[in-house]
Parts: sequence; C-alpha cells; structure tokens
Amino acid sequence: MTLDQLRTFIAVAERAHVTRAAAALGMTQSATSAAIATLERQSGVRLFDRVGRGIELTDAGRRFLPEARAVIERVRIARAVLEQSADQISGAVSIGASQTIANHWLPRRLAAFHQAFPEVRLDISIGNTQAVESSVVSGRVDIGLVEGPTTHQELIRRVVDTDRPMLVLAAHAELAPGVGDRIDLQSLSWVIRERGSGTRLLLEELCLRMKIDFASLRVVLELPSNEAVCEAVEAGAGATIISEQVAGASLKAGRLRAIPVDLPQREFALLRHSERTLTPAQRALAEALADH
Repeated sequence: MTLDQLRTFIAVAERAHVTRAAAALGMTQSATSAAIATLERQSGVRLFDRVGRGIELTDAGRRFLPEARAVIERVRIARAVLEQSADQISGAVSIGASQTIANHWLPRRLAAFHQAFPEVRLDISIGNTQAVESSVVSGRVDIGLVEGPTTHQELIRRVVDTDRPMLVLAAHAELAPGVGDRIDLQSLSWVIRERGSGTRLLLEELCLRMKIDFASLRVVLELPSNEAVCEAVEAGAGATIISEQVAGASLKAGRLRAIPVDLPQREFALLRHSERTLTPAQRALAEALADH
C-alpha cells in the first residue's frame, strides 16, 4: 500500500462520501474510487460497504482507520524532522489538556512525537477546558488542548481536529417518548461533568437551542471524569452527552446505545499565549499536533 492510498482511504472514511473526499483531495471521483479498490484488492480486505448511494466503513475499515491515521501522522512528523535545522531540538514542553483529548486523542500523537524528538521532555496535566485555558493564560503550561470554547483574548486558538458528541444511555434503559421527533430532555435523568467542562457545555448548549432551562433537568450525578460518567450511565443511572471517542468502545460492546439528537460537531483546539515566544521544542510540538 502507498501513502496516497492511505490518505485517500482516510478522506473517504472521514466524509463517508467518495465525491466529497475527491474534492478535498483535489482528485477525480474515478481516481479516488480506483485508489480504494486497489487498496482493498491488494490487502484482500473489504474496507467499505456500499449501501445504496452511500458508503460505510466495515468493521475491518473501522479498525484500520486509526492505524492509517497514525502512519500519515508519523510521516508528517518525520518530514518536520528533516525540515528542522541541524541543531538538535531538546528541552521541555508543558501541556494542559482537557479530559477527552488527554485520554483519547492525544496519547498516540505524543508517542509519535517522542519518537521523532526523543530529547524533548513532555509534561502533561489534565483538567477541564476552563482550567486548561486559565493555565495557558497564567503560563503554568506552554500549550493547551481543549474541546470547549475559550474567552481570553490573549490566546491564539488553532483548530486541530473535530469531535462528534452524542447522547447515550444504558443499552437496557427505557426511553420516554418525546414530542414528535424532539426528545424530551426533562423526562430523562442526567449524569453530567462538573462546571467548566466542555462536555457539560454540550448539554447546556442543547438546552439553550431547545429553549429549556438547564436548571430544570433532573441531574442525578455530577462526576469529575468522562470515564466515571460512562460507568454510571452504563449502570443505568441516567443519560449523558459525551464524545464518540469516549463512548465508542461501550457502544460497540453493546453496553451503551446512542439516541438520535441534533448535536453539532465541536472543535479540538490548540491554545498558546500570543505574547510568549515559542521555543523550538514548543513550536515543533504545536506544528506536529496541528498537522493532524
């Protein structure tokens, strides 16, 4: 397989649409389809199911996607190494990351970066979005990674990825009927994160769009971590809104089920202070993460 085939596979998988992937890659639709067909033929594995006029990842395709992304990311970091000056990049970089990013999005990327820059020491702290933003503003960390909106004007915010939130509850839980296609949020018990969490903000924004007072929701548990929230929801404590990256394994295992609700994608953003000059190590890390 080639890097171009991997890039094409990733583009089609992320968009679930050959034509849109072709446009993003600057390729023709036929060339995009041919690249996918060649990859499937060479590997002997079907990566996509053609459902009507749509296209969906197979189980094998879903397992292959993070590995393909890791290869492409590793190539990007390798290219960054070649583009650096002959002087060895070293030193320490402190990173503050919100929980969803720190536990699910960041580890593989930091491992790849460490392989490329072994003399750089990475110090990681985890907090909610509000805490990470404050840490970047105060200088307690060099770089922040958050999934919620930020307010400080001193910060440079750079989107590095997007995330799909979803409403989930235990697989065995019963759901009270909504009004038409609109789910009744007030009929549910809720398990939520603490104030200042980007994950909690998703529910607050949904209430705002649906003209529901957040305070009127029946919140039965407020917990300090995504993993604790998922455990409580799996046990039947209530519903929650959480990242697909957090809930994915439980959904696949049949411990959780997703409820259709209109939730916009949210941004994963890299933060740095506009008045602080990046060291070579900090710049290398910021570029490696932003090049996803």
